Amino acid sequence: MRVPLSWLREFVDIELTSEELAERLTLLGMEVKHVERWGADWEQVVIGELLTVERHPRADRLSLTTVTLGDGGEPLSIVCGATNIAPGQRIPVALPGAVLPGNRRIERAEKMGVVSNGMLCSGEELRLTADADGILILPADSPLGVPLADLFGDVVLDVDVKPNRGDALSILGLAREVAAATRRPVRQPEIAVEEGSGPPTEARLAVDVRDPDLCTRFVGRWVSGVTVGPSPDHVQMRLLAAGQRPVSNVVDASNYVMLELGKPIHTFDAAAVHAGADGRATVVVRRATDGERLETLDHVERVLAPDMLLIADPVGVLGLAGVMGGATSEVSQATTDVVIESAVFDPVSIRRTAQRLSLRSEASSRFEKGQEARLARLGADRTAQLVRAWAGGEIAPGRLDTAPSEPGRSRVAFRPARINRLLGTSLGSDEQRELLSRVGIETEAAADVPVVVALQPEVLSVAPEADGAITALVPTWRRDIAIEADVAEEIARVRGYELVPSVTPDTEMPDYRPSPLGVRELVRDTLAGAGLTEVVTTALVSPRHVETFVLRREVPSVGGEPEPGGDPVGVTNPLSRDHSLLRRHLVGSLLDVVGTNLRHGTEDVAVFEIGKGYGRTGDVPREWWRLGFALVGAAEPRAWNRPARRYDLDDAKGILDLLAHRLGLGRPVYEAETAEPLFHPGRTARATITGRLGAIVGELHPDVVETWDLRTSQRVLVAELSLEGLAAGRLAPEHAPVVGRFPAVERDLAIVVPERTPAASVEALLVAHGGALLRDVRLFDIYRGVPLATDEKNLAYRLRFGAPDRTLTEPEIDAAVAAVLGALPAVGGRLRT
Repeated sequence: MRVPLSWLREFVDIELTSEELAERLTLLGMEVKHVERWGADWEQVVIGELLTVERHPRADRLSLTTVTLGDGGEPLSIVCGATNIAPGQRIPVALPGAVLPGNRRIERAEKMGVVSNGMLCSGEELRLTADADGILILPADSPLGVPLADLFGDVVLDVDVKPNRGDALSILGLAREVAAATRRPVRQPEIAVEEGSGPPTEARLAVDVRDPDLCTRFVGRWVSGVTVGPSPDHVQMRLLAAGQRPVSNVVDASNYVMLELGKPIHTFDAAAVHAGADGRATVVVRRATDGERLETLDHVERVLAPDMLLIADPVGVLGLAGVMGGATSEVSQATTDVVIESAVFDPVSIRRTAQRLSLRSEASSRFEKGQEARLARLGADRTAQLVRAWAGGEIAPGRLDTAPSEPGRSRVAFRPARINRLLGTSLGSDEQRELLSRVGIETEAAADVPVVVALQPEVLSVAPEADGAITALVPTWRRDIAIEADVAEEIARVRGYELVPSVTPDTEMPDYRPSPLGVRELVRDTLAGAGLTEVVTTALVSPRHVETFVLRREVPSVGGEPEPGGDPVGVTNPLSRDHSLLRRHLVGSLLDVVGTNLRHGTEDVAVFEIGKGYGRTGDVPREWWRLGFALVGAAEPRAWNRPARRYDLDDAKGILDLLAHRLGLGRPVYEAETAEPLFHPGRTARATITGRLGAIVGELHPDVVETWDLRTSQRVLVAELSLEGLAAGRLAPEHAPVVGRFPAVERDLAIVVPERTPAASVEALLVAHGGALLRDVRLFDIYRGVPLATDEKNLAYRLRFGAPDRTLTEPEIDAAVAAVLGALPAVGGRLRT
């Protein structure tokens, strides 16, 4: 917001330099981005007086003038084309060598045979007023010879007002901030409405607010008999310095009030407001109908939506509420009667309308931040006062007001001791009260007022005890102060953020809380250590993903998570068909990553992802956490002494075993899976640890590899797991692997079994007969060939025995091994010797 310093001084005394004032405002949270010297580009432009004005002998449209600068020197002869000049007038004179705004340089020149020693300037050429038709006539007491910048120059502060401080988007609002910084009183503008004796406003104007939730207050005034024309020069100068283009005296009055008080006002040509059934001009505040159109003041026709709030009459639309008026009702030279609208609109509605139409205005930016209800009355009265002063006319008695009762100050209780704890200060309660009083916040002893420490749309958090509490009586314009912390911020702000000491809080630290994502973090560390790379893919996939990657038997959830399945969840407004559904499985997303890497020449891919699957039953959505990984290419790259080893099912199962071991979940139990179309029959298994892990792991079916265009002849291994604690959990101590104090003893057994016997069956037999001393069973080798029969295979197992309280003896171990060997015939096995 542009703030002319001369305007600001009308509301508060300022003894600081402009640079000092800018620094103080910045420290108060009102950042001054730039300090502009308004009029600094008027070089060698001084005040002169016209001595003579005569017709040019060779040009009918030019005049010969002589001008004195009051310095006792020879009068200057200057040729001028304006018609509004006369002897005795004080005018701005640009001397030879002068530079005007826009880098326009003035030199001595010959015009139609007569030398002109400079130029007489219009207000538009100096960017002082909007009048370009004549010379700027200055007050008769303007001192001669004085540089124009000394008389009409100004300092303009460009202040960045934050969104929560809509009250500061005005000269008066910033004057309050300056008063708080300098401890000077604020002078309120004098609002005195001289009403006429004609029919009252209620007899001329009616208001029908059909959406009171979007327009909480509407105040209307009527001014008749106005004469529309340019505003006084000093008003135009002030508006231009503040960044507002002068239009006419009536329109400028509304803009002036917006800048002065922060209250957007709109003025209508009363003749354009159609009458209602009772014969009165009727203003209707309503929502737009679908497809309704309006030509706004910028002469652009806009198509309106049903959620946009309008100012209308019984016949049509007059303007966009809080954003911009309509072209059909704008004030023009022919206007004689004016309707003044001063309303309070819903901030969210105004913001949405302005954004949808790409039509942000000075008015909408203020409405978006919220408006004080009291300003509706003050703004209407102040505008009527200025219209009468600048355009004449008669103000109709009374005002039309839909909500004449105005709310009082809000009450916010705070505890001085708590304020000091929040800020790290040691301010007494009296000092805190004094700081608040500088921004208009009165205080009194709290009496049964709860101390609100947190505020949410439907939840109030109240301090359990409020001993020594004080009640702050917050002015109606400070909508940003609602809870105790807001009071603390205000005290720190007014005192000065730079004076808040840098101290470490002495609040007792809370007890240690382990990370609720411990399982996820350990999974990431484990898989990264095993050579896999984590990927993060979008949960939004194409219908082809959902249709292709379907399991006939879903991986069951563990840890109390929702079971997978149900119908897919669709997106209401997808950006594309490829991102129109939420995935149910991670496998498809992982294969997209694999395919992208293969197409870019990366032959060895090992990736994993921790993510969610989604589904719904009826209208009830569900989601579940899953871990997935995909392997393709070389598990061990080629070396000089050995060829590369490709990933196979044992590698994938080994990853599952590693995870279960690191998480302390126990040993997975595997069973063959042959009924899933996604997977290769005979090279797929399901893994289970009751209540802790569920998974499907295997080689992707060749048809799926071809359909998904993975462009590889190698095996593609994938897995999808449900893990205990993956959603939000941590490792319980009893789940974590424990290293015993006493050494373990290992025995290797080579067991020959029929080819058709699954290794899982053999392992289950070893666990069942190994006894209480058996700690672990690991398959570390498989052999087929001579001297075994063609329908036999050799499974090499490592058995680990141990006890928590002692070292085992040889007889104990031999007895356990003998029990295992004695059970081998149950699976058709024997010990290989």
